[in-house]
Amino acid sequence: MPNTNKLQHLMLTENDRANLRSAGNIRTETAIIRRYLSALNEEEPRRGRRRTVESVQRRIDYIRANLSGANPLAKVHLHQELINCKKELEQLNAKNKLASLEADFIQIAKDYSLRKSISYTAWRASGVPASVLKRAGVARTKRPV
Repeated sequence: MPNTNKLQHLMLTENDRANLRSAGNIRTETAIIRRYLSALNEEEPRRGRRRTVESVQRRIDYIRANLSGANPLAKVHLHQELINCKKELEQLNAKNKLASLEADFIQIAKDYSLRKSISYTAWRASGVPASVLKRAGVARTKRPV
């Protein structure tokens, strides 16, 4: 017959199970925060007019249409511009991914801030835009409310 005293410490109570579930949620929230902050740090602000996916795609179509009739030197320049446009298109698509990460961040930022005592100022110093914090409900106080 097994000794129940030894087995009792192996059995989880309902409270223990709830703590384990919340720990999984905390890890998920931490991963969301980490991915969003990493994406913010990768984005480089550039001067000038912002280009859209559509405008870059139009330029790629224009280059392809003019490539066959161009002189040899112009072809080299057009090929290089085509390479640059494709790279820019990839970067613009990555920015669309940032919007998805931002939406996830907005859902959890307030609770995460409260749980970890992270202030509005700390988020701003880490590069999170004020508009995102406002939508997330992170108050502009010394300590999260």
